[in-house]
Amino acid sequence: MTRHKIELFVPAITPFAEDLSVDHPRLVAHARALLDAGAHGLAPFGTTSEANSMSVAERMAALEALVEGGIDPARLIPGTGCAALPDTVALSAHATRLGCRGVLMLPPFYYKGVPEDGVFAAYAHVIEAVGAADLGVYLYHIPQMSGVPISLSLIERLMTAYPGTIRGLKDSAGAWEYARDVIAAFPEIATYSSSEALIVKNATAGGAGCISASSNVNARGIRALIDALGTDAEAAALEQVSAIRAIFEGLPLIPAIKAAVALQHDDPAFARLRPPFMATGAEHTDAITRAVSLAREGVAA
Repeated sequence: MTRHKIELFVPAITPFAEDLSVDHPRLVAHARALLDAGAHGLAPFGTTSEANSMSVAERMAALEALVEGGIDPARLIPGTGCAALPDTVALSAHATRLGCRGVLMLPPFYYKGVPEDGVFAAYAHVIEAVGAADLGVYLYHIPQMSGVPISLSLIERLMTAYPGTIRGLKDSAGAWEYARDVIAAFPEIATYSSSEALIVKNATAGGAGCISASSNVNARGIRALIDALGTDAEAAALEQVSAIRAIFEGLPLIPAIKAAVALQHDDPAFARLRPPFMATGAEHTDAITRAVSLAREGVAA
């Protein structure tokens, strides 16, 4: 048995209007659809959400739109990590005031090769500046994008300095060994893998589930896998989610996810991207259609 409830948090895409402003009605509609499909919660405004192409004001307004649209803030872990510390403080304080379950926090990512002491100081500054006893920080390890890894020694230092504030970690590095080591070293925090194909390993090791880009398309299938853990249905459910995940791993991920969501909603507006992303091409259409079909059928080919 694992210590943590195994959960799916979806890093929901951000729909954009024709003028590339954030489309709040579509954002709320997609969020509701994901929760209706069985997601335990949402982790908006991270990598999949194109958050670093959005302003602080846009992210705050979008989070407020979700809450005002009826999404329980206790089911939200919005991304708040920015290159600028004051922006991270502002977003984290705002999310905490709204009653969010926690915040998913990148380290400051513009400067590379910085010492661990500097990364610790950055997280410490944000935690102390927010100054809220109910602030919950989920560390975001995605070194291939941020260039700033979250080491095990950094996690230990932060947990020692701010007991109860560091509540979890999302591992988006792609190698199971890192998440395995975090779970083993810090079983008291909730460690999420970024691939649904790792849910069985994550759960067996004592993790907390997954936060996966492709769950925008296959939330129902991933929830079915979570519900099937330890039963005869587990293998088939894992095959289904792994097949869909494999399709997206061979595509431009965020554009393909948005194109698939647009197909599912029968609404091409969901596929809009902010530059520098560009729309998928005709060469990707068959694969995207196949992923949507597998998600709809609920079985692997």
